[in-house]
Amino acid sequence: MTRFTSVALSFLLAGSANAFVAPGRASFASRSSTLEAVSKKDSYSVTLLPGDGIGPEITAATKVALEALCEKCGFQIELKEALIGGAAIDAANDPFPQESLDQCLASDSVLLACIGGYKWDNNPRELRPETGLLKMRKEMGLFANLRPAKVLPQLLDASTLKREVVEGVDVMVVRELTGDVYFGTPKGIDVIDGQRVGYNNMIYSESEIDRIARVAGDVASKRGGKLCSVDKANVLDVSQLWREVVTKVISEDFSDIELSHMYVDNAAMQLIRWPKQFDTIVCGNIFGDILSDEASMLVGSLGMLPSASIGESGPGVFEPCHGSAPDIAGEDKANPLAMILSAAMMLQYDLDRPEEAKMLEAAVEAVLDQNLRTPDIKQEGDGCKLIGCKEMGEAVAATIASMDAVAV
Repeated sequence: MTRFTSVALSFLLAGSANAFVAPGRASFASRSSTLEAVSKKDSYSVTLLPGDGIGPEITAATKVALEALCEKCGFQIELKEALIGGAAIDAANDPFPQESLDQCLASDSVLLACIGGYKWDNNPRELRPETGLLKMRKEMGLFANLRPAKVLPQLLDASTLKREVVEGVDVMVVRELTGDVYFGTPKGIDVIDGQRVGYNNMIYSESEIDRIARVAGDVASKRGGKLCSVDKANVLDVSQLWREVVTKVISEDFSDIELSHMYVDNAAMQLIRWPKQFDTIVCGNIFGDILSDEASMLVGSLGMLPSASIGESGPGVFEPCHGSAPDIAGEDKANPLAMILSAAMMLQYDLDRPEEAKMLEAAVEAVLDQNLRTPDIKQEGDGCKLIGCKEMGEAVAATIASMDAVAV
């Protein structure tokens, strides 16, 4: 299966009123490989990875919303769970068992909740939840992560920054996902001259930079036409190569894009100082890991933000930006909306169901308009009703049930 259709999910790439959906990328065909979604059909196979912490709770709430959507729109999604992260370590002594990988690869798409927790923090590297996540990305070829940060009018006051700073913010971070210091070798901890020395290798090949630059160029071309490439070229050789390759790709194949470059330390500052200067940001794995979390918090809560991890072929993985929040696990305090919105992205990117994706996104905005809030987005004196994870999922499902079905 290859990915992406020409039908638009407007948020991720175009930045319009449909907050969490984005155009497909048929234009990749003229600039790189053709990427298309699975053909539209009546029944789909989706692997669910509930993971750890609040993962099972937000997964359950998302299932309720998806079931309501399928019933309303007349199609089926077979949701089959598999193990990843700490749950997989406990059950199979492997953070991403081969059985889970095989099931993911055989599916039309993958919906992941979150992984990790204090319980496994002191495990050896090979038995940590994060190792399973890195393995999944590598084995499934998920080289591009698209992480949006758009401030919704309903949640303006949820941000810790001033209203005039965040109002109108609409940033997309395109992060390379399978290279850089997280995957580079050699790496390890050795004894040298009588003391332990830890080391990792920040490394990128031209081809790895080229393909993520093309994704970023296409994303920027369907948004505001501005692309900022983030690096540390003043001190890092790998960043010098990054800058050269990105410049070449954009100047030759995306000449309509306004390209700029920024050192990562300055980018971290500018995202807080004046985030509206950014439209699309492209960066390597470690810089993208940090900056995308920073950009996500501009909207007030990671609990609102979806993401997509995609490759040139095979199913993508769609997941909320937040972590597993083990401190509130099992307390019905989690916000399931980011995972529900990740499911909307899945409907577009992998399942060729753009209208259903828009319906799911619209239902999320509708429950916010109904002044329903989970604890992470509840503000003192805002007049909104505080509800739990389960009730929020049910509210989205009820809203879907009351909407007009899309034409099939």
